[in-house]
Amino acid sequence: MSTISNEKYEAVIGLEVHAQLLTKSKAFAAVSPQYGSAPNTQITPLCLGHPGTLPVLNENLVRYTIKMGLATNCKVAEKSIFARKNYFYPDLPKGYQISQYETPICYDGFIDIELEEYTKRIGITRIHMEEDAGKSIHDQDPYHTLVDLNRAGTPLIEIVSEPDLRTPQEAYDYLKKIRQIVQYLEVCDGNMEEGSLRCDANVSIRLRGQKELGTRTELKNMNSFRNVERAITYEIERQIELVEAGGEVVQKTLLWDPNKLVTREMRSKEEAHDYRYFPEPDLPPIIIKQNTLDEIKSELPELPSVRFERFIKELGLSEDDAYILTETRPLADYFEACISILNEPKAVSNVILTEVLRILNNKSIEIKEFTISPERLTSLISLKQDDKISSSAMQTIFNEMLQKDEEPLKLAEELNLLQVSDSAFLEDIIDEIIQTNPDEVQRYKEGKKALMGFFIGQVMKQSKGKANPKLAKDIVTKKLENG
Repeated sequence: MSTISNEKYEAVIGLEVHAQLLTKSKAFAAVSPQYGSAPNTQITPLCLGHPGTLPVLNENLVRYTIKMGLATNCKVAEKSIFARKNYFYPDLPKGYQISQYETPICYDGFIDIELEEYTKRIGITRIHMEEDAGKSIHDQDPYHTLVDLNRAGTPLIEIVSEPDLRTPQEAYDYLKKIRQIVQYLEVCDGNMEEGSLRCDANVSIRLRGQKELGTRTELKNMNSFRNVERAITYEIERQIELVEAGGEVVQKTLLWDPNKLVTREMRSKEEAHDYRYFPEPDLPPIIIKQNTLDEIKSELPELPSVRFERFIKELGLSEDDAYILTETRPLADYFEACISILNEPKAVSNVILTEVLRILNNKSIEIKEFTISPERLTSLISLKQDDKISSSAMQTIFNEMLQKDEEPLKLAEELNLLQVSDSAFLEDIIDEIIQTNPDEVQRYKEGKKALMGFFIGQVMKQSKGKANPKLAKDIVTKKLENG
């Protein structure tokens, strides 16, 4: 394959992201859409397309979609309608999907993505509501395709970007930003492996400086962020090689093979007219009144980009630290719960970014599964801030706190890790060290100030690590320079 740094061509990429909403029931039927149940156990006659069944709109489908629209700077339509998207497939028993076509509920939005070298604004054409199809299973029976309709009718939003993306890295960052927003809003869990967040990419190439778009292909079956980046990279390189060899790009749908890292043809690319869209006759138009819009706006959380800026400007954190802490809402909430108890943002963030994240990564758990509460963690940090324990003692106590539901002070006492801040006790130790090391004392007085480390080391050794190093240094300095 050629390299995509080819200066002759540029890529034009648009993403269509489907997010499965965390509603308690399906889009138009009173049955759970929860993932992981036994096949065909979460269905109703409506899901099965039985004649005479009528859809009833789930209100949260509308509210969650509007939340996403507001969070991505979209306009919200006062009136929008549902449409039928007609096609035949075994896992679509009705023979159509309820979706939206001409009148999406949210449109003309944008989000900003931050890459290392630049920030870029990516337009969002539309966000519309629809229901999911069922699932065809091809690998469990050697002679038959099996159909599981649990997913049929699951509420989705489709987020369609403008063709503003130019590189696989931009596509990767855009998709991560979309996932971060839906997770902050708590409208979707963002799990690509389970299919609750799915992404299709439209990819074309054109000569640099050319205005008109090239023929595009659609990429499907990309079930991770890394596979999205890999598939787009592969397709750009494939199209460049094809054109350079005198061929033409043909509009079609391609499946990404994550094992062989290649694409394969699925079918020719459909256009909207292939689906024979027409207004859904069994559902009334959706009318959004201003008071409803105001109410939904008031429910929006602080979004990640706003929280990121606040952590830097108001709390004095570095960009790198603020970025990691705001990456997920639960981690940011945990951090804020800590600093509401102990107003030491930098000290708290240091412990979370080192010790807490180390445990989360090692155990492959989320912060909500972390066993140390903000109250206990801040109690531990306070012991260190007050010079009652050393840095190494803090690490030891932290590890004990993972095993025992006890207060840090009690653990410090049990483990004999509290620092001694008794001046009289330390002065006796320091006097003895000065008396037994006259050569070092003389060299220090002659200007070898680096010997301070030697004296502090002796104090820590004599006190079995329990001396307060700061107080010990103050006493040693006083005695050596004034004695």
